[in-house]
Amino acid sequence: MSPALNLALFDLDNTLLAGDSDFEWAQYLISRGVLDRELHEAKNQTFYEQYKAGTLDIHEFLDFQLKPLSRHSRAELDGWHHDFMATRIRPIMTAAARALVRQHLAAGDLCAVVTATNSFVTGPIVREFGIPHLIATIPAQQDGRFTGRPRGTPSFREGKIERVEGWLESLGLCWQSFGHSYFYSDSHNDLPLLLKVSHPVAVDPDDTLRAHAEQAGWPVRSLRGETPAAT
Repeated sequence: MSPALNLALFDLDNTLLAGDSDFEWAQYLISRGVLDRELHEAKNQTFYEQYKAGTLDIHEFLDFQLKPLSRHSRAELDGWHHDFMATRIRPIMTAAARALVRQHLAAGDLCAVVTATNSFVTGPIVREFGIPHLIATIPAQQDGRFTGRPRGTPSFREGKIERVEGWLESLGLCWQSFGHSYFYSDSHNDLPLLLKVSHPVAVDPDDTLRAHAEQAGWPVRSLRGETPAAT
């Protein structure tokens, strides 16, 4: 493998998206009456605040996040997700984020989204961006239905490194296969993977990540404030 190949990894929520797909999916289900507003809205907000504070118990959160998938058929879920994409996601896919992805794809870089959000929610979003690979938390399925449990290591904090390295191994690659490796993220939860790549980039970072990036001399950039790209 030529060392000229580069690797470009992207966090999704609040990085490529000007919002959080995980949070928005729960809010969407509440808005449709699929989830009880009184029971779920406060808990959804609590988990989101814990994530931002770096105190999230990923297994407790996944139990909350994945259980609703197990209560409905895949056809029903897919129909809701189609509407979710149109009403909640495309409006927060900025022109700047689409341009960044196109730049790396046009350069021939190996591109993947690496996200803690589950692959049912994020798969269509990643395909909309044109990114060929997704490393996400996997909701287990049996006979075409979700079980409500995750499969394997969640793609969260240090788990992102494990999942990325397993994916690279499956392609016959490793970190040393690349001339340059990039990771774009907004969150201090992603510091383990940011420290692993050769070119970490803080995108609209939280305060903790911004302080770390400024101290380390990492680039800090914004993908916000752009008009959403035409679809």
